[in-house]
Amino acid sequence: MPKFEECLQRLEAIVKEMEKGDLPLEQSLKLFEEGVALSSSCRKELEEAEGKIEILTKQNGKLHPEAFGDRSDSD
Repeated sequence: MPKFEECLQRLEAIVKEMEKGDLPLEQSLKLFEEGVALSSSCRKELEEAEGKIEILTKQNGKLHPEAFGDRSDSD
């Protein structure tokens, strides 16, 4: 499976190629399908990374890891 950065680079290349507007319909559809698959892969990898991000909060003088999205804004 390609890495996130490689997927993004390929997506950018696909967009540039399709923006030219001179591709046959069949080739445009193949590129579109590839782009959708790459986009899905990137989204999944981002969601997994987001789940791994943790912040440290201090409770009773000790540091405790907590999921990034769980922190309240009332601190």
